[in-house]
Amino acid sequence: MIRSLYTAATGMNTQDLNVSVIANNLANVNTTGFKRSRPEFQDLIYQNLRLVGTLSPNGNQVPTGAQLGLGSKTAAIQKIFLQGDFAQTQNSLDVAVQGKGFFQIQQPDGTTAYTRAGSFKLDNTGQIVTADGLVVQPALTVPQDALNISIDPQGSVSVTQPGSTAPTVLGTLQVATFQNEAGLQAIGFNLFQESDASGTPTIGDPGSDDRGNTIQGFLELSNVSVVEEMVNLISAQRAYEVNSRTVQTADEMLQIANNMKR
Repeated sequence: MIRSLYTAATGMNTQDLNVSVIANNLANVNTTGFKRSRPEFQDLIYQNLRLVGTLSPNGNQVPTGAQLGLGSKTAAIQKIFLQGDFAQTQNSLDVAVQGKGFFQIQQPDGTTAYTRAGSFKLDNTGQIVTADGLVVQPALTVPQDALNISIDPQGSVSVTQPGSTAPTVLGTLQVATFQNEAGLQAIGFNLFQESDASGTPTIGDPGSDDRGNTIQGFLELSNVSVVEEMVNLISAQRAYEVNSRTVQTADEMLQIANNMKR
């Protein structure tokens, strides 16, 4: 009975974490470029009460044995990098990637982070930056007298200036892809960092290989499905409830055992 208390407690802990992941998904349902997470669980070690394949006293082989599981644990919390829906904004510096590519962002320490959130701005020098003022790589500076900004599906950024009939090309918004996107480390602020698990980035122009195309005037929405998360939430709540009832039942059984001496 004591064993069942601890086993049920592991189930309550895993479902508590499950609800935490769902809560984070729902909290970011309107976060640009957010990728939902999915918890994965494993069963804990087993106590062998009778080994499978051993011989019984009469010489017959035991066909199944008796193994008692001791609960569950969290194995992983995986980011799901499915494409989110697109929302049209008509803002010339809003850019979405239709494909696997990530925008490159220079962090204050000089390292590069990666994002799917393409809601860019201009700083006071005309550089294209994120909402937190981090410079988009490769760095592109828009002239002060630019009449409009155009970004084509291959990431080429050009502007039209007074007195010029032809647009001036400023450069290309290159994107990065990874062998294992799920290995990227989320660091908040809509940013990811490469890791040994993700592999090194492959950088190139949009529209080539499997990097995808850039779409100006659109943003990629979160890929969280509210309906799916609500179903997951109900399932997690019920699982937590039945585990708590197991604790309650084990406690009642202990109480019955204690009362047997009266």
